[in-house]
Parts: sequence; structure tokens; C-alpha cells
Amino acid sequence: MIGKMTKTSTSPTTEKGTLCPIARAQDIVGDRWTVLVLRELFLGTHRFEEIQAQSQATPQMLTTRLKKMEADGLIERRPYNDRPLRHEYHLTEMGQAFYPVFLSLRAWGETWCKAPHEEVAIQYTHTPCGHDPGLGPTCQECGGVMRREELSARLGGSFDTERKARLTAFKSGPAG
Repeated sequence: MIGKMTKTSTSPTTEKGTLCPIARAQDIVGDRWTVLVLRELFLGTHRFEEIQAQSQATPQMLTTRLKKMEADGLIERRPYNDRPLRHEYHLTEMGQAFYPVFLSLRAWGETWCKAPHEEVAIQYTHTPCGHDPGLGPTCQECGGVMRREELSARLGGSFDTERKARLTAFKSGPAG
């Protein structure tokens, strides 16, 4: 586990005692649940139940992961209801800085982890030029860097249907 870090931290250590930045990053974001929670936050999902429905994590697993992500500095909790007290989860500056990695994982998954006939799961429009930016780190149309604030996301039809079905199943409770 890494202690809370900032850009100006000079020598945080890991349990492994490594100076390798990849190993350090893996300590923070290197598990399935953290990446899926980050995906949900990037897609605009902020409430526990919705994150749980889309990630398919158990309540205990999600609670543990959210606490770790908050302790690591990736997210912060913000109350949205006083009675009962309920929180939303939002990305910190550190969490938002993961966006280029998220885009790279998306590009890799779109290229290597699906059948050729499947549509793109998350379709982006690069707002400065109004075109599909493609899967690279820069827009295939205008060459601009793909920044989060300059991308408009839309779920592909099949992925949107999958997410709606997951949310419906979650709200209706366990099959039985």
C-alpha cells in the first residue's frame, strides 16, 4: 500500500520498496474493481448503487474499494443527502489524471478484445473539430490531443443496452 502521494512527493515507498513508477501505479489502480469504478466515474456515474450495478461488485467489495481509492487520493466523497446521510463519489485531480490511461485501455480493448463485427462501446466526439477522434491519443481528424474536457461520450447501442439491463436487474434484486 502506498501512502498518500502528491505530484511533489519525493520518495513514497511501497510494501515492495520499489522506485518503479509502474509498480507504484499498479499498487493503486492495478485491480479490476478500481478500474471499473474509475470507468463509472468517467462516464458520470457517482452514486454507490449505480456504481455497484454497473461494476457488479458486491456491496462489501465496493465499499472496501471506495475506501481504498479515497485513502489513495483518487476520489473524494461528497454528501448529497443528509437524512439518511448519503454520498456521491467524485474524481480528485489525481483520479482525473488517470483519464489518458483510461483512453489507452479503451483503445487496447477495442482493438484486441472484441470480435470484428462488434460496434465501438463508447463513441467519442472531439468537440474542437466535431469528429470521431479514433482510438489514438490524438484526434485522427485534427491532430489535437484528446483531453477529457474536449470529448463528448456516447455509449454504443449494444453497450448502452447492456448497461440498462444491468441496472434493471440490479434494481429488481436477486433472481429467485
